[in-house]
Amino acid sequence: MPPLTVRGVTVEFPFTPYPCQQDYMNKVIECLQDKVNGVLESPTGTGKTLCLLCATLGWRQYFKDSISARKISEKMGGAELFPDRPLSSWGTAATDGDTPAYYTDIPKIIYASRTHSQLTQVISELKNTSYRPKICVLGSREQLCINQEVIRQESNHIKVHLCRAKVSSRSCVFYNNVDEKSTDKDIMNSILDVEDLVKTGKKERVCPYYLSRSLKQHADLIFMPYNYLLDPKSRRSHNIELKGAVVIFDEAHNVERMCEESTSFDLTPYDLTSAIDAVDKLLREQASDLTKGESAEEFNVESLSSGLKLDITTIAKVKQILMDLEFAINSFEMPSNGQGITKPGSFIYELFEKAHVNYETSTAIVEAMEQITGYLAGRPGIFLNTSGLQKVADILQLVFAVEPVEGTMRPHKGNSTEQFKVHIHPDTSSFKKKQNPDVWASTSTRKQGNVLSYWCFCPGFSMQELLRQDVRCIILTSGTLSPLTSFTCEMQIPFPVSLENPHVIGQDQIFVSIVDKGPDGVQLSAAFDRRFVPENMASLGNTIVNLSRVVPQGLLVFFPSYPVLDKTLEFWRANGHADRIENMKPMFIEPRGKGTFTEVIDAFYEKVNDPKSNGGSFFAVCRGKASEGLDFADTYGRGVVITGLPFPPRMDPRVVLKMQYLDETCRKKVSGVKYLSGQEWYRQQATRAVNQAIGRVIRHRDDYGAIFLCDHRFKGTEVRAQLPSWVKPYVRMYDNFGTVVRDAAQFFRVAQKLRPVPEKKVKGARREDTSTAVAGSSTGPGRSGAGSRLSPSAQKARVLDSHVPSLKRRRLEEHCGGDGSAKLCVQYETEMSSSKKPMSLLDALDSSASRSEDADALVGEERASRLSTLSLQHDKRMDDECRGGKRKIRVIQEQSASEASAAGRGKAFMLELKGSLSQESFTRIMHALQAYKASDDLDNLLLKAEGVLAQDRNTHGLLRGLYQFIRPHHKKRYDERCLLLTGQGCGYKAEHSLSREERETLSQRTAKVGTAEVGQSKQLDASKQLNHGGPHLGAHNPCKGQKSQQSGKGSQFSASLVSDVKKAIGAVKTNQLFVALQTYKKTNNYEQMVSTVVGLLTERDEDIVLLRRLAVFIPAHHAQQFSEMLSSLTGSSSVMCQDSDEASSTPVPDSQLSAGKSQSKISSFFSYPGRSHPPS
Repeated sequence: MPPLTVRGVTVEFPFTPYPCQQDYMNKVIECLQDKVNGVLESPTGTGKTLCLLCATLGWRQYFKDSISARKISEKMGGAELFPDRPLSSWGTAATDGDTPAYYTDIPKIIYASRTHSQLTQVISELKNTSYRPKICVLGSREQLCINQEVIRQESNHIKVHLCRAKVSSRSCVFYNNVDEKSTDKDIMNSILDVEDLVKTGKKERVCPYYLSRSLKQHADLIFMPYNYLLDPKSRRSHNIELKGAVVIFDEAHNVERMCEESTSFDLTPYDLTSAIDAVDKLLREQASDLTKGESAEEFNVESLSSGLKLDITTIAKVKQILMDLEFAINSFEMPSNGQGITKPGSFIYELFEKAHVNYETSTAIVEAMEQITGYLAGRPGIFLNTSGLQKVADILQLVFAVEPVEGTMRPHKGNSTEQFKVHIHPDTSSFKKKQNPDVWASTSTRKQGNVLSYWCFCPGFSMQELLRQDVRCIILTSGTLSPLTSFTCEMQIPFPVSLENPHVIGQDQIFVSIVDKGPDGVQLSAAFDRRFVPENMASLGNTIVNLSRVVPQGLLVFFPSYPVLDKTLEFWRANGHADRIENMKPMFIEPRGKGTFTEVIDAFYEKVNDPKSNGGSFFAVCRGKASEGLDFADTYGRGVVITGLPFPPRMDPRVVLKMQYLDETCRKKVSGVKYLSGQEWYRQQATRAVNQAIGRVIRHRDDYGAIFLCDHRFKGTEVRAQLPSWVKPYVRMYDNFGTVVRDAAQFFRVAQKLRPVPEKKVKGARREDTSTAVAGSSTGPGRSGAGSRLSPSAQKARVLDSHVPSLKRRRLEEHCGGDGSAKLCVQYETEMSSSKKPMSLLDALDSSASRSEDADALVGEERASRLSTLSLQHDKRMDDECRGGKRKIRVIQEQSASEASAAGRGKAFMLELKGSLSQESFTRIMHALQAYKASDDLDNLLLKAEGVLAQDRNTHGLLRGLYQFIRPHHKKRYDERCLLLTGQGCGYKAEHSLSREERETLSQRTAKVGTAEVGQSKQLDASKQLNHGGPHLGAHNPCKGQKSQQSGKGSQFSASLVSDVKKAIGAVKTNQLFVALQTYKKTNNYEQMVSTVVGLLTERDEDIVLLRRLAVFIPAHHAQQFSEMLSSLTGSSSVMCQDSDEASSTPVPDSQLSAGKSQSKISSFFSYPGRSHPPS
């Protein structure tokens, strides 16, 4: 590919660019040349990252060449270097007339993105270019440290202090090699991402963390997460020099929130309590040493040699400061409504002054706290929580950050706090320490404390800080920034250059529909007053069931928030919707924590890649990890369902104050400056989150997919106007659900024929994505993924089980034949095991035998209730059988199967507990459980467990996990205690307090009552529902050449059909169906009839055969339309003609109504043309 010339700059681009790519590079170089800021939106799949890298590096190379040309010219005495190119042209295009004289004038490029995973993708794109700049990637010790003694520490700040101690004493062998290896040419000239740095560090025995900091000094291109730039403390600690640098924020749709959060904090009573406790323990130790007869001089000498350079008086002063601060915060009387009180931002200085902290004293106080934390972190022995003390030190640095202003060391308080608010509100975490009679003890242990919040409401505050560092320009870019006007208003800095790029896809590659009603005609809404209405949740469930039938391969479903997701899934599980979705597309649920996300997403990819499946469905939330940059290209995301507008929580104090701040700013607005009102910000937060989730569906030039906006509010003109510019032209609105299903099926049928079949992706090769360049190939240039570090098999099974119900899909009963309590279970094992299974979870503690398949256990019964299947074990057994493993047949009781499963969960939880805690903490928990088993003393267990697991939020899940070891008569009390300590219960239900015998008795009674109810169910009178001999419903047969039915035979067929329909969908829905047919006979309203009938008979896969039999009721003028609709649903063009007289008059046997046998044609529809798909 010949080089491009963009605004006089030569750019090496790997292929011929599209017009939108050339426009993008033109805008980038305009920003660089004119030293102006730019905000550039280009949809994912348009090659944004590749364009950004090539344009920036091409401009930088041109800048460097201009300096070289000037230096050569000076040595030649002013002679022209090239006759056809005057010297005056060199550097003008690149530097806009600047005359840089030194190579040190060449700007460094700082490339920031949201996460290291996204940066890994960017570095992968860099390898696809011809540019080879010197680069470095900045990361934290948590990601880069390879010293085993440091990385085994539980808290990140302890790792920091321990690392610093080893560095200062030069006792880290990896750090000692940094000076030598940082000048190694192979390392300096290599393009290394975070994983490559770690691999190099281990191979060369050099510290990756300090190596990256050393490489930064000579790097042309520096990669980092953008919180490193926006957080003043991180910026100082990494010594990031910004003067003259080009700053690029990729994936900048999150920059607003990060700007605000980097300068905000919440100081809780627990933070202060733990800080005071840490200082108090040190103070008591040192005071004890003094009472043993040691003089103050001896004490100080010993402390100095042990690393603590503080006298006991200073330690006592630190404790007094913390207690004064706690008292000042808790001295405010809270209003009765519990909303808290709000003060202007400058009030923070008055509050800290009450604790004797100000600009003169803050530096010394912070240094003392850092020393105490470092000393306590470096001590061997029992773990002491110092996170609270570290947090207070960080907060003081944030509040009293001194920036030189006009030659002084005093900041302008008035100017720096206008964008902030101080909010003091009651602590609702319900975390209370045990009573302490000590008068020196923290006040929050004696009463409920208050939370001190210091919130920034202007993202422009951080952006203005960057400009004050004299950067050359700031470029913000993402696939989803629209609406741009609100985005630039929030930033509060000028953006002379802006761009909203179109997409590179055609009309046949995208289908966008607004689904305002479900198949049952109920209006869909996630509004606050409708989201948890049973009819609304049921209608949404039926909608997802039907869409999962139409959308091939991967289906993504985004909810407004986690509470809405959890509540809706709970309703679906209770009412059968989840089972129907699971049967069509196995369900994968986005976990809230980071640890298990990789495992869940890999399992989803595997299910979609499985040629024997219909794909999978992934349920996530807007603004969650899955919606914020994860790559669902090709088959992984053929459809995206948005279930509502994700507005921020309207009554949240931070949201209320943000809207008030914006409204105040609007009232004080200066002419010529754009401002955003609070209500405008509130609405645009929702639409921007929707736009980000929508971006998951089209990832490159040859990709295609459908977007379903399932909320009636999307019909509003204002909401549609804020959708991405590349989506708006394709939005369709429908009057009924049946038409949506028909058009979506037609869209996918056409797209599958026109578009190439994508290559299968390797597991683990797709992670968080920035963009995929549109090259000449169908999927763009290859990109190597981040390559996740796989967990051990036991851990992998456990985390998958916790969040992925589809991986336990096949229930034990599927392999059982016959009825009765004893059932035949087929097990495939590679080894025979004769060890007896523990009969209870407490007994499992004594069992040291552990098998890998037991590691798919859950933490707590609350999480166990989320699981639906056992396919992990099933798949393993099948693999073992194929490898020739032994087949073992055992007759077991149903109850013992559940006991074995419970024991397995207990073992796996112990593995997780051991991996998450230090050896000493784990031993304490084990001893407490053993004592509880022997003594039945819950109080003692609670005391020991709370001491280890309740102090750190990261271990709250482990505390709740112990619920499975609690005896039934203690379950309720333990659940209440967990709710009090962690703010979340263990999923307690009344039946958990029943003994095993009581549960068995209850289940037997329930079974008897259910049988009696079924026997007494009222039969539907078919004569009241059908039209007997009516010419409108019976005279026309839609199949060409088929004879009309005789009235006698028609009556027989009608009775058979009513019986089959009633058996399939129940009496109430049968009544609804035939009322719809009667109405159709009177009104001839085909669309209304189809919407009702399709909604009732497509909720379950096995009911579709009944929809086909209703063809005899359709008159001639609608027969073709009905036939096409059936074809769209089943993928068969001959469905209408399969009802012969014989088939029509013969009742469909039960076996034909079972799932799977009636679905072979539908299953084939979900496959690509030419791909075999055996019936399930």
